Amino acid sequence: MSPTVISLFDHSGRFVEPWAAAGYTCYCVDVQHPPGQTWMGNVCLVGGDVRRFVPPAGPVAFVAAFPPCTDLSNAGAHLFKVKGLRALAASLDLVGAADDLCHQLGAPYFIENPRGQLRHYFGEPCYQFDPCEYAGWLPDPGVEAYTKRTCLWTGHGFRMPEKRPVFPVKGSMVDKVPQSKNRANLRSLTPRGFSAAVFHAHHYAL
Repeated sequence: MSPTVISLFDHSGRFVEPWAAAGYTCYCVDVQHPPGQTWMGNVCLVGGDVRRFVPPAGPVAFVAAFPPCTDLSNAGAHLFKVKGLRALAASLDLVGAADDLCHQLGAPYFIENPRGQLRHYFGEPCYQFDPCEYAGWLPDPGVEAYTKRTCLWTGHGFRMPEKRPVFPVKGSMVDKVPQSKNRANLRSLTPRGFSAAVFHAHHYAL
Protein backbone atom coordinates (compact mmCIF):
# COMPACT_ATOMS: atom_id res chain seq x y z
CA MET A 1 0.00 0.00 0.00
CA SER A 2 1.51 3.33 -1.06
CA PRO A 3 1.63 6.12 1.53
CA THR A 4 -1.11 8.70 1.25
CA VAL A 5 -1.16 12.49 1.24
CA ILE A 6 -4.25 14.25 2.56
CA SER A 7 -5.13 17.82 1.61
CA LEU A 8 -8.06 19.37 3.46
CA PHE A 9 -10.23 22.18 2.10
CA ASP A 10 -8.48 21.66 -1.23
CA HIS A 11 -10.61 22.46 -4.26
CA SER A 12 -7.88 23.00 -6.86
CA GLY A 13 -5.72 19.99 -6.01
CA ARG A 14 -2.61 22.06 -6.66
CA PHE A 15 -0.86 21.05 -3.48
CA VAL A 16 -0.91 17.33 -4.20
CA GLU A 17 0.27 17.58 -7.83
CA PRO A 18 3.97 16.78 -7.15
CA TRP A 19 3.05 14.03 -4.68
CA ALA A 20 0.66 12.41 -7.15
CA ALA A 21 3.29 12.58 -9.90
CA ALA A 22 5.68 10.69 -7.59
CA GLY A 23 3.15 7.89 -7.06
CA TYR A 24 1.55 8.80 -3.75
CA THR A 25 -2.17 8.23 -3.30
CA CYS A 26 -3.69 11.66 -2.65
CA TYR A 27 -7.01 12.70 -1.12
CA CYS A 28 -8.33 16.23 -1.69
CA VAL A 29 -11.27 16.93 0.62
CA ASP A 30 -13.61 19.84 -0.08
CA VAL A 31 -17.35 20.50 -0.01
CA GLN A 32 -17.12 21.83 -3.58
CA HIS A 33 -16.14 18.46 -5.03
CA PRO A 34 -18.92 16.15 -6.25
CA PRO A 35 -20.44 14.16 -3.36
CA GLY A 36 -18.63 10.96 -2.54
CA GLN A 37 -15.31 9.99 -4.10
CA THR A 38 -14.16 10.83 -7.62
CA TRP A 39 -10.91 9.14 -8.66
CA MET A 40 -8.61 10.80 -11.18
CA GLY A 41 -5.68 8.41 -11.46
CA ASN A 42 -4.17 8.20 -7.97
CA VAL A 43 -5.92 11.39 -6.80
CA CYS A 44 -9.25 11.06 -5.00
CA LEU A 45 -11.52 14.09 -4.85
CA VAL A 46 -13.64 13.70 -1.72
CA GLY A 47 -16.80 15.79 -1.78
CA GLY A 48 -18.04 16.54 1.71
CA ASP A 49 -17.51 18.26 5.03
CA VAL A 50 -14.00 17.83 6.41
CA ARG A 51 -15.53 17.28 9.86
CA ARG A 52 -17.06 14.03 8.60
CA PHE A 53 -14.07 12.81 6.59
CA VAL A 54 -12.81 9.36 7.57
CA PRO A 55 -9.14 9.01 6.58
CA PRO A 56 -8.10 5.89 4.68
CA ALA A 57 -6.29 3.11 6.47
CA GLY A 58 -2.55 2.90 6.08
CA PRO A 59 0.48 5.18 6.42
CA VAL A 60 0.08 8.92 5.83
CA ALA A 61 3.08 10.81 4.48
CA PHE A 62 1.82 14.38 4.78
CA VAL A 63 -1.25 16.44 5.67
CA ALA A 64 -2.05 19.94 4.42
CA ALA A 65 -5.04 22.05 5.41
CA PHE A 66 -6.36 25.25 3.83
CA PRO A 67 -9.35 26.29 5.98
CA PRO A 68 -11.57 29.00 4.47
CA CYS A 69 -10.19 32.43 5.30
CA THR A 70 -13.10 34.66 4.23
CA ASP A 71 -14.11 35.39 7.82
CA LEU A 72 -10.57 35.34 9.24
CA SER A 73 -8.35 37.28 6.83
CA ASN A 74 -7.37 40.89 7.44
CA ALA A 75 -8.50 41.57 3.88
CA GLY A 76 -12.09 41.38 5.09
CA ALA A 77 -11.57 43.07 8.44
CA HIS A 78 -13.91 45.95 7.57
CA LEU A 79 -16.77 43.43 7.38
CA PHE A 80 -16.16 41.57 10.64
CA LYS A 81 -18.79 43.50 12.58
CA VAL A 82 -21.33 43.03 9.78
CA LYS A 83 -20.73 39.28 9.60
CA GLY A 84 -20.94 38.88 13.37
CA LEU A 85 -19.58 36.34 15.81
CA ARG A 86 -21.30 33.35 14.24
CA ALA A 87 -19.26 33.67 11.05
CA LEU A 88 -16.05 33.87 13.07
CA ALA A 89 -17.07 30.89 15.24
CA ALA A 90 -17.93 28.79 12.17
CA SER A 91 -14.52 29.51 10.63
CA LEU A 92 -12.68 28.68 13.84
CA ASP A 93 -14.60 25.40 14.10
CA LEU A 94 -13.27 24.37 10.68
CA VAL A 95 -9.72 25.24 11.72
CA GLY A 96 -10.24 23.19 14.88
CA ALA A 97 -11.45 20.21 12.85
CA ALA A 98 -8.35 20.43 10.65
CA ASP A 99 -6.09 20.67 13.68
CA ASP A 100 -7.73 17.63 15.27
CA LEU A 101 -7.28 15.57 12.12
CA CYS A 102 -3.66 16.65 11.65
CA HIS A 103 -2.82 15.54 15.17
CA GLN A 104 -4.76 12.30 14.76
CA LEU A 105 -2.89 11.27 11.62
CA GLY A 106 0.55 11.91 13.10
CA ALA A 107 2.27 12.90 9.84
CA PRO A 108 4.10 16.19 9.16
CA TYR A 109 1.49 18.85 8.53
CA PHE A 110 0.71 22.51 8.05
CA ILE A 111 -2.47 24.54 8.45
CA GLU A 112 -2.47 27.56 6.14
CA ASN A 113 -4.22 30.91 6.41
CA PRO A 114 -3.44 34.51 5.50
CA ARG A 115 -2.65 37.09 8.13
CA GLY A 116 -5.76 37.79 10.13
CA GLN A 117 -7.76 36.81 13.18
CA LEU A 118 -6.51 33.26 13.54
CA ARG A 119 -3.39 34.21 15.49
CA HIS A 120 -5.58 35.57 18.29
CA TYR A 121 -7.17 32.15 18.84
CA PHE A 122 -4.58 29.68 17.53
CA GLY A 123 -1.34 31.41 18.55
CA GLU A 124 1.26 33.09 16.38
CA PRO A 125 2.08 31.20 13.18
CA CYS A 126 5.19 29.03 13.03
CA TYR A 127 6.20 30.42 9.63
CA GLN A 128 5.21 33.05 7.09
CA PHE A 129 6.04 33.36 3.41
CA ASP A 130 5.17 35.06 0.12
CA PRO A 131 4.72 33.03 -3.09
CA CYS A 132 7.61 34.87 -4.78
CA GLU A 133 9.98 33.34 -2.22
CA TYR A 134 9.37 29.89 -3.75
CA ALA A 135 8.71 30.85 -7.37
CA GLY A 136 12.23 29.74 -8.30
CA TRP A 137 11.10 26.12 -7.95
CA LEU A 138 9.00 26.55 -11.10
CA PRO A 139 10.14 26.20 -14.74
CA ASP A 140 8.72 29.71 -15.28
CA PRO A 141 9.26 31.61 -12.01
CA GLY A 142 7.55 34.71 -13.36
CA VAL A 143 4.07 33.24 -12.98
CA GLU A 144 4.36 33.44 -9.18
CA ALA A 145 6.49 36.56 -8.85
CA TYR A 146 3.99 38.17 -6.50
CA THR A 147 3.37 38.71 -2.80
CA LYS A 148 0.50 37.34 -0.72
CA ARG A 149 1.58 36.94 2.87
CA THR A 150 0.68 33.47 4.07
CA CYS A 151 0.95 31.99 7.56
CA LEU A 152 1.58 28.38 8.53
CA TRP A 153 0.87 26.52 11.75
CA THR A 154 2.86 23.30 11.63
CA GLY A 155 3.75 20.16 13.54
CA HIS A 156 4.94 16.54 13.62
CA GLY A 157 8.32 17.24 12.09
CA PHE A 158 7.28 19.68 9.37
CA ARG A 159 10.29 21.21 7.63
CA MET A 160 10.05 24.70 6.16
CA PRO A 161 11.43 24.15 2.66
CA GLU A 162 14.36 25.84 0.98
CA LYS A 163 13.51 29.20 -0.60
CA ARG A 164 14.27 30.03 -4.23
CA PRO A 165 13.12 33.65 -4.33
CA VAL A 166 12.48 35.93 -7.27
CA PHE A 167 11.72 39.63 -7.27
CA PRO A 168 7.93 40.20 -6.96
CA VAL A 169 7.49 42.11 -10.21
CA LYS A 170 3.74 41.45 -10.09
CA GLY A 171 3.37 43.12 -6.72
CA SER A 172 0.62 42.10 -4.32
CA MET A 173 -2.12 39.83 -5.64
CA VAL A 174 -4.51 40.26 -2.70
CA ASP A 175 -6.80 42.76 -4.42
CA LYS A 176 -6.02 42.05 -8.07
CA VAL A 177 -8.41 39.14 -8.55
CA PRO A 178 -11.54 40.52 -10.27
CA GLN A 179 -14.95 40.15 -8.68
CA SER A 180 -16.69 36.92 -9.69
CA LYS A 181 -18.52 34.01 -8.10
CA ASN A 182 -15.22 32.11 -8.19
CA ARG A 183 -13.14 34.91 -6.64
CA ALA A 184 -12.61 33.18 -3.29
CA ASN A 185 -11.26 30.05 -5.01
CA LEU A 186 -8.95 32.08 -7.24
CA ARG A 187 -7.57 34.09 -4.34
CA SER A 188 -6.89 30.95 -2.33
CA LEU A 189 -5.05 28.98 -5.01
CA THR A 190 -2.01 27.26 -3.52
CA PRO A 191 1.25 28.53 -5.07
CA ARG A 192 2.77 25.74 -7.14
CA GLY A 193 6.31 26.81 -6.25
CA PHE A 194 5.63 26.40 -2.55
CA SER A 195 3.90 23.06 -3.18
CA ALA A 196 6.95 21.79 -5.07
CA ALA A 197 9.31 22.97 -2.34
CA VAL A 198 7.29 21.26 0.42
CA PHE A 199 7.22 18.05 -1.59
CA HIS A 200 10.99 18.02 -2.08
CA ALA A 201 11.62 18.80 1.60
CA HIS A 202 9.46 15.95 2.85
CA HIS A 203 9.53 13.36 0.07
CA TYR A 204 13.29 12.97 0.39
CA ALA A 205 13.09 12.99 4.18
CA LEU A 206 10.65 10.08 4.00
